[in-house]
Amino acid sequence: MSKAKYHRVLLKFSGEALAGEKGTGIDPVILDQLCIEIVSAKDLGVELGIVIGGGNIFRGLSASQRGMDRVKADYMGMLATVINALAVQDALESKGLGVTVMSAIQMIEVAEPMVIRKAKEYLSNGQIVIFSAGTGRPFFSTDTAAALRAVEIHADVIIKATKVKGVFDKDPVKYSDAKFYSRLDYQTAVEKQLKVMDLTAITLCRDNQLPVLVYNMKVAGNLRRLLMGEEIGTIISGGKI
Repeated sequence: MSKAKYHRVLLKFSGEALAGEKGTGIDPVILDQLCIEIVSAKDLGVELGIVIGGGNIFRGLSASQRGMDRVKADYMGMLATVINALAVQDALESKGLGVTVMSAIQMIEVAEPMVIRKAKEYLSNGQIVIFSAGTGRPFFSTDTAAALRAVEIHADVIIKATKVKGVFDKDPVKYSDAKFYSRLDYQTAVEKQLKVMDLTAITLCRDNQLPVLVYNMKVAGNLRRLLMGEEIGTIISGGKI
C-alpha cells in the first residue's frame, strides 16, 4: 500500500459541490464520484474527518440579506449541512466504509452529539467522521467549523475541495488573466482578500500553524495525489511544509 504524506486530515467541501450542474439539491452521480475519491484516500490509511457546507439546500447568509432573521437563517443552514452529511454517510457506507455523523446541534435520532474525544477515538479506529451543523452557533461559516474541528482533532492539514485549480487573485472562470498562486502564507491570503476561507477560519489556521491545501475536486484522482504529497493546487501555510 502506498504511503500518505499526512496521517490525519480534515476534508472540507461545499454543499454546492454535491449539486453539480443542477445548482441545488444532491446529484447522485456527483455524490458517487466524490465517494470514489474518498474511498481511494482511505485506501492510503489516512484518518479522515469531513465538513460539508449546506449551500445546495439553504444559504443562511443569503436568506438574512433578503430580510430573514440572521440567527434563524443560520440555524436553517446548519440543518442543511446535516442533510448533506447523512447523504454522504449513506453513500460511503454503501461502499463498505465505516462512517459516523456528529452534529453540533443535538439530534440524537440521526447523529451523534459533537464530542471531540469520541471523534478522535473513531478516527483512530479507522472510521470517517463527518462533522455537521457547523459550529452549532450562528454567525460562523462552515469554513470556520472546518478550521475549528481540524484544530480540535489535531489534524495535520485541512484540504479544501473547489471546482478550480486552486487559489487565484480573482475568479478564473470569469477572468482569463486571473493569477494562480501555488503557495501562499496566511497573511497574504488575508491582505489580498483572496476568499480562500473567511477571516475567522484563516486566522484560526494561522494561529495554530495548520496548513490548508486547496485543490480541484473535479479532476479524478486529485485527492489521492494530494495526500501522497504531490504539489497540486495551492498550499497556504506560515512557511514551507
